[in-house]
Amino acid sequence: MTRTFEVIPAIDLRAGRCVRLLRGDFAAETHYGDDPVAMARRWQDEGATRLHVVDLDGAARGERTQGSVIAAICRALSIPVQVGGGLRTIDSIRDVLDAGAERAILGTAAVRDPAVLDAACRLFPGRIVAGIDQRGGRVATEGWLDEEARQDAVAVARRAAAAGCVAIVYTDIERDGTREGAALEATVTFAAEHSVPVIVSGGVAGPDDVRRARAAFDRGANLAGVIAGRALYEGDLVLAEAVFLARGEGC
Repeated sequence: MTRTFEVIPAIDLRAGRCVRLLRGDFAAETHYGDDPVAMARRWQDEGATRLHVVDLDGAARGERTQGSVIAAICRALSIPVQVGGGLRTIDSIRDVLDAGAERAILGTAAVRDPAVLDAACRLFPGRIVAGIDQRGGRVATEGWLDEEARQDAVAVARRAAAAGCVAIVYTDIERDGTREGAALEATVTFAAEHSVPVIVSGGVAGPDDVRRARAAFDRGANLAGVIAGRALYEGDLVLAEAVFLARGEGC
């Protein structure tokens, strides 16, 4: 299989708006736009090869809440979209894939309900991603509101690999939304412990994070890309430049 590396813009949805949270705190929200479809088109027009969309309300409530918005985003784009947030049953996973998403991201279900993860990978091969959101090596669930799962991130990743997940989105909650820089060394170490390619998430501050992640990929690290959110919205990272770096040009 050919190894690929992407920079992936993120759209986090809350009450139908584009927002970003600081360290997963729902009380620390920054609003970036009222038209998620227009935002999605913007990232595609600026060179994105994939889009990352999260239903934050769904993640917190345990069920999809932004279905119509996500379907509209998928219809508007020609690039693949990966979607997470509130996907805890086979029906909800099927619904988001039927709505046009290429991939469904399972977070809480991947940790708390291995049977759902196994069934999803069997029913939708090549289309299931595990979302592992961690603080201090322990996995948080329920939209990061519940940290009582106390499961080790590597153990969850190995279970995802055995199930057949195509990728893992690995988020460092303490860095997410901070623009303090991605925890790349820790992520590379985590990625070496299992076979599923890892997408770096949390804290991306600018082009140097993309450059460093691509360099690690070139050295053989088990990485598949990097997700960028606040840095893009605040202008610290220009997507066209990031795409250039993600291709290994100018690194």
